[in-house]
Amino acid sequence: MTTPAATAAAAGLRLDDRAWDDFVAGSPQASYLQLTAWARVKAANGWRAERVLVEGPDGPVGLQLLVRQLGRLGVLGYAPRGPVGAAFDASAVTRLTESLVALGRAADLVAVTIEPQLPAGDPMEGWLAAAGWRSGPRVQDPTTRLIDLSGGSAGAWAGLRSKWRQYVEKARRAGVTVEEVGPEGLGDFYRIYRETATRTGFVIRAASAYRDVYDAFAAQGACRLLLARLSDGEPVATLLLVACGPRMTELYGGMTPNGGEARANYLLKWEAIRAAADGGFSTYDLWGLATPGIAHFKAGFGGHEVRYLGAYDLVLQPRRLAALRALAATRERLARWRSRGSPAGDDGAG
Repeated sequence: MTTPAATAAAAGLRLDDRAWDDFVAGSPQASYLQLTAWARVKAANGWRAERVLVEGPDGPVGLQLLVRQLGRLGVLGYAPRGPVGAAFDASAVTRLTESLVALGRAADLVAVTIEPQLPAGDPMEGWLAAAGWRSGPRVQDPTTRLIDLSGGSAGAWAGLRSKWRQYVEKARRAGVTVEEVGPEGLGDFYRIYRETATRTGFVIRAASAYRDVYDAFAAQGACRLLLARLSDGEPVATLLLVACGPRMTELYGGMTPNGGEARANYLLKWEAIRAAADGGFSTYDLWGLATPGIAHFKAGFGGHEVRYLGAYDLVLQPRRLAALRALAATRERLARWRSRGSPAGDDGAG
């Protein structure tokens, strides 16, 4: 039974951006994708945010749902790394589903997609199936690698493979340096990232998209942009990271061929991990293991691999959803054709 206090708490989280962000950051599923900063990033592409909350077994549970009209085909709802909350049970999942169905009818949603930040095999799988959800095409990479920073930078350093530690030291001896830069570094970031995309074949967005991410999270003090330079000052590797609660996550990274020769990417990633540990973060999220090469490179920095539940769809209008998925697949193929390639083995860009 929902109490007046619980109703008031949920209303506060729906209406107060700071309260919502604190709620997300304090949950076991703390993810930057559920923060209001990410909603502001996506607003540039026509998405608007709706917060849906219900009472769980240990306080509110809910999600920030991004909603977008896709032409005449309908409206989609997507909650990356949602829902969040202190704890879940079958009743909370049922209540959340009912609330989303009601929202879907009011907003003419075709479907709602969620990708919980919970490990594969979690009881959530059964609760979602019982509430009418079905497994769907993923949007986010379902695997990542998490480094436990509870042992500080010394513990993190001990977790590196010996060869990786040698590469870090080699880069230092070669005069490679790592610095944190502000928005003035976004030009170098994009140049390196675009060069990496051209070389390895992944799809890249316009420079403005990455500036939007930087600006939204930097406004909350939750973004770091790192550049690695050779001894002559040439920028050769970069990482853009965002924070949410106790977790630091690396979103985008790239490296030039000169950076690869100097092992700059090894020093860069280590410095990002070290700074997160020294800054009091408990987890460093390497964010995605899209190819065997990427997985191998990231594994050398320690931690453990995690596979999440994946995507689940609450289908409200099946025929229109099929049409939307077909359209999305066509757009994806076109984007990859324009990039003249498909994701290739990682060369250490991370």
